[in-house]
Amino acid sequence: MPIKVGMVSLGCSKNLVDSERMLYKLRKNGYELVTEPGLADVAVVNTCGFIQSAKEEAIETILELAKLKEDGTLKKIVITGCLVERYKEEIGEQFPEADAVIGIGDTKDIVDVINDVMKDERVLRFSPKLDAELTGDRIISTLPFFSYLKVAEGCSNCCTYCAIPQIRGKFRSVPMEDVIKEAETLAENGVTELIVIAQDTSRYGEDLYGVSKLPELLRELCKIDKLKWIRTLYCYPERITDELLDTIASEPKLVKYLEIPIQHCNGDILSRMNRWGNTEELEALFSHIREKIPGVILRTTLITGFPGETEEQFNELAEFIQRIRFDRLGCFAYSREDGTKSYDFPDQIEPEVAAHRAEIIMEQQMLISCENNEKQLDKTFTAVVEGFDRFGECWFGRTANDAPDIDGKVFFTSERPLAVGEFVNIRITDTLDYDLIGEVIAE
Repeated sequence: MPIKVGMVSLGCSKNLVDSERMLYKLRKNGYELVTEPGLADVAVVNTCGFIQSAKEEAIETILELAKLKEDGTLKKIVITGCLVERYKEEIGEQFPEADAVIGIGDTKDIVDVINDVMKDERVLRFSPKLDAELTGDRIISTLPFFSYLKVAEGCSNCCTYCAIPQIRGKFRSVPMEDVIKEAETLAENGVTELIVIAQDTSRYGEDLYGVSKLPELLRELCKIDKLKWIRTLYCYPERITDELLDTIASEPKLVKYLEIPIQHCNGDILSRMNRWGNTEELEALFSHIREKIPGVILRTTLITGFPGETEEQFNELAEFIQRIRFDRLGCFAYSREDGTKSYDFPDQIEPEVAAHRAEIIMEQQMLISCENNEKQLDKTFTAVVEGFDRFGECWFGRTANDAPDIDGKVFFTSERPLAVGEFVNIRITDTLDYDLIGEVIAE
């Protein structure tokens, strides 16, 4: 009987790609993959350790698996990922139930690690983070028609609130020929929507080629026949060039969608974050983007309650959001993370105040989203089918205006059976807070 392995992948899509590479290695070496840890002999947890809420989720997951092991359901537990890389030996000490605790530089050896723990050896291994794999075959764990394409590892931006550079190391781009090869393989295996990701995609290629090669990379990806939508996430505002905007505007396969995390608009706060810009510069940037790419969907993320944020600076942010009217927006309360520069900043904001400010921004954004959705009534969009909602008795999917997992959906009826991954034309008939309602119309 083959040994059964279940993977729990926490955190971001970049972490998911790492999990998919481990899954491929395990299946290739004869392990049976199962979707539920309760059905497995070995559970692998790929943790997130970015902010406090992510750490809490990871710890809760490990404790749940420890209970399964205690009950005899599970035999072994392997922990890896960002939480391990951040705290290393501490994780091994705090979780004696874990049979292996390995850093991100060791996931390439996941098969050897599990072989060892199945011999009742306890493995604590923390190779250099720069040993983390940049490429490798994967088992796609998302819906089969879309996949993330990680084009770089690590980050060199050193925002004062962020632990990623310490966890993941310096920014390292994947050579373009390797990125293209992986994208071609994904397309040959049925992927029609590709989502380009990195900690900072707009920096892609700077370390290898001396300049950003993101526009060139995107143009090369557009040459892959079977791809229909190509989406780019995590572009930093100071690296948005006219070449990038012209590329997105001119290439039909590149969806007119940009995620640009700005975190704030006040110049003093951004300076303390080690981020670029101020209200005037950001406002000019977004106006320029909308001129260059008519109809572009703009998404951003914000942080409220950063140390020293005054009521006036918060109000400046709220007023900025009202003027810019982002199509998609996420806002998070500042998380004070040990090991980051901002941890020791004076004028720390009470967590309750930071959370309340984030709630205000999200309530504001909900109203903007509702108003934007109302403008979509009677319009027709192409949508990709993601599944059927048995309770709502309707299909659901996404238009090109929405990224998987982070944005809204469209719910729709159809007079004919549909298939997951199929592209259909939808006429919008009604709206929800962040979602749309429609019906399939004839091609």
